[in-house]
Amino acid sequence: MSTSAAPAGEGELKRHLGVSDAVVIGLGSMIGAGIFASLAPAAAAARSGLLLGLGLAAVVAYCNATSSARLAARYPQSGGSYVYGRERLGEFWGYLAGWGFVVGKTASCAAMALTVGSYVWPGQAHAVAVAAVVVLTAVNYAGVQKSALLTRAVVTVVLAVLAAVVTACLTSGSVVAARLDVGAHTSFGGVLQAAGLLFFAFAGYARIATLGEEVRDPRRTIPRAIPLALGIALVVYAAVAVAVLLVLGPDRLAHTTAPLVEAVRAAGIPGLGPAVRAGAAVAALGSLLALILGVSRTTLAMARDRHLPHALAAVHPRFHVPHRAELAVGAVVALVAATVDVRGAIGFSSFGVLAYYAIANASAWTLTPDEGRPARIVPIVGTAGCLVLAFALPLASVLAGAAVIAAGAAAYGVRGAVSRGG
Repeated sequence: MSTSAAPAGEGELKRHLGVSDAVVIGLGSMIGAGIFASLAPAAAAARSGLLLGLGLAAVVAYCNATSSARLAARYPQSGGSYVYGRERLGEFWGYLAGWGFVVGKTASCAAMALTVGSYVWPGQAHAVAVAAVVVLTAVNYAGVQKSALLTRAVVTVVLAVLAAVVTACLTSGSVVAARLDVGAHTSFGGVLQAAGLLFFAFAGYARIATLGEEVRDPRRTIPRAIPLALGIALVVYAAVAVAVLLVLGPDRLAHTTAPLVEAVRAAGIPGLGPAVRAGAAVAALGSLLALILGVSRTTLAMARDRHLPHALAAVHPRFHVPHRAELAVGAVVALVAATVDVRGAIGFSSFGVLAYYAIANASAWTLTPDEGRPARIVPIVGTAGCLVLAFALPLASVLAGAAVIAAGAAAYGVRGAVSRGG
């Protein structure tokens, strides 16, 4: 495969990401969100059924990844399921997917920014969060290739920290195998809710699909990169979840705000705590970097079709990035990060992104065999799984998420009525 970047035409993005770059961008989003943000709330929901929730989230994520990979290879454009829904199901469904993604992932960006703040300077978490958003928006503005290089460094650091945590836990004298047993107090609803919260951690592979205009040979690169990134993330999540459960147990895990720090303390190596805190901050920064990248690309696609202000569709003549979309997304995320609660943002984000992937799976159902249609069971399980997990989330997240999706649908209807009246 050629390593040279494909030329970009006027108004187009530059293709210069290979398979490894795309995998790293996906991992940069997933690893930070999964381990340091959603593990404890998922344990609070499922208790000793945490690993069941992780497995269920992985199954739904696999279906979503497979459907997304087939669609992204067919439609290698910025926008992900916004484009797929528009092309396969109609303009309204594409719009609704894009709306769910932009709103849900804006909440994800705020959650990751606040995670950075809570680890770096807990007393000034909101100020640090805003600063992180400003800095990473500037990095993305300078070009996606620089973002990919930075994300590669972030992923390397985080994986090294997680490997140290797993090793410390598994080699300690605090391991109790019975802590992995599923107890009688685990409910089916709790497992579903945990899976919905943990899905927040798996959604990073969407960043690969939304970068469809910036990868070389997208028909080959995207279907390879998405399952690779998902598979690596699943192995990491499972190893960390098992290790932490063995030393803490589900109840202690559910009540800690820094589970990996608590785990190394319980393992008898409290000196590893500062490194874990630093790794958490780095992971959240990596996740935030990739999230801002993906949201700005979907914003670009929607602006091109005038579902968002058309001015946001501009591509920088030198850096070949959607600079206005990136600045707008950065400004909104900074505002939200200054005001929101982290755990509420995770549930709200999960609802929006699960709605987005339900549309992606429905779109994949319409593919023909010649278009690379996946096995029929994949989009069926993916669509049903997304809807079930979305409505199994905490009630506040369901109500807020449904209200925002409904508001987006209403805005689409009003816009259509105005256009017809004009």
